[in-house]
Formats: sequence, C-alpha cells, structure tokens
Amino acid sequence: MRLIEPASNAEFKQYYELRWKILRAPWNQPHGSEQDALDATSTHVMVIDAGNVALGIGRLHFNSIAEAQIRFMAVDVGHQRQGIGTLILQALETRGAELGATHIVLDARETALGFYCKQGYTAIGPGHMLFDNIAHVKMRKRL
Repeated sequence: MRLIEPASNAEFKQYYELRWKILRAPWNQPHGSEQDALDATSTHVMVIDAGNVALGIGRLHFNSIAEAQIRFMAVDVGHQRQGIGTLILQALETRGAELGATHIVLDARETALGFYCKQGYTAIGPGHMLFDNIAHVKMRKRL
C-alpha cells in the first residue's frame, strides 16, 4: 500500500471511479456527480495497492488563506478499518499546513463522526443533508 497524488489520466480515472462508487452510486447519482469545479485547483491523494488499484481517496481545497477543507474522503468497503482513511487524512492535513492553513474544516457524515473525533476534529454545528437522506456535521481541527 502506498499514498500517491494522482497525476495520469489512468490514475484520475480510478480516483473518480472510487469516489463515485462509494459516495454517489449507493444513492443512484449519475457518473459526473462526484466531481465539482474545485477539483482542478485542489490537492488529491489516493492510496493504491501493489497492483496500483485505488483503495482510498481524498481531496483538500482552500476556502480562504487560513482555512482548508477536506472533502470526498472515501475508502473501498473491503479495505475499511485498515488505516487507509487515517493515512489519507494525515497527508491532506500535512499538505494544508505546508500551504499555510491554520485550520481544516470538513462536513462529516454522521456515520463517520467517531473516526474524525479520534483524529482530533471537533463538531462545530450541524451540516447539510445530502440527497435528503445523509446527515452531516460540520467539524474543525486547528493545525
């Protein structure tokens, strides 16, 4: 297992496919719904296995000079609870700090609150409701 920043078309194809598979397909969202306008200027990381297959992904973008935001964290179902999410999160936090962020925010699905709390994030308020079905909580961590 190793962490990379996707660079080639093939790597980005896997990256976006995993993002769609975990975060959009279960709610019958179309391909393309896993991408947004901030992807072009964001930092993307991906954990791959020995065969270069994507196991987990995540993205970091900036909301202001001091505030970075993590979005689209996803780990393949068969590889969850193996430290992949922690590896991705730590890499994104490190990159945010290197680029000048003083804190990171994210919107965690309620099912992932325990994971983010263990990583030092604090709930700061209610988040949005995705697809009228998935409740989120706004979280923050000072770097």
